[in-house]
Amino acid sequence: MPSAPVAIFPGSFDPLTNGHLDLIVRGSRLFSRIVVAILVNADKRPLFTIDERLAMVREATADIANIEIDSFSGLLVEYAARKDANVLLRGLRGIADYEIEREMAAINRRLRAGIETVCLMASEPHLYVSSRRVKEIAGLGGDVSGFVPAFVTKRLRAKLQEKDSI
Repeated sequence: MPSAPVAIFPGSFDPLTNGHLDLIVRGSRLFSRIVVAILVNADKRPLFTIDERLAMVREATADIANIEIDSFSGLLVEYAARKDANVLLRGLRGIADYEIEREMAAINRRLRAGIETVCLMASEPHLYVSSRRVKEIAGLGGDVSGFVPAFVTKRLRAKLQEKDSI
């Protein structure tokens, strides 16, 4: 009998949202191990540094035994191969996400035979939550406490104040 698959859950996690956490928890029940892989993308200007994002994900998932938190750059399928993972875990909020993920899944299979993409539907409370929207709301002084863990709300406020004071 083959061993349970290892999954990579890639993303920017800038910042970590409750939707991300929901997928991590649900995925941890499906796979023997999940690698939460934070993308280092030189073309993007994230609000939080890679170390801050790693720390937030570690803090939020400290009680989940079968996950690893890491960062990567380059092709996701090559990173997955280095981690002995054959599954990419993705979340779907709506039809637009489906179209993007369907295309990426086909490309990834073309780049690396045997890689599969498993998509989980976002839970209802998280259907409209994205890191980008959280940053927009917080940047305009709105309350994001329902969208991110409490400690992330505090870090987000501090980071935005720091940015405004520069």
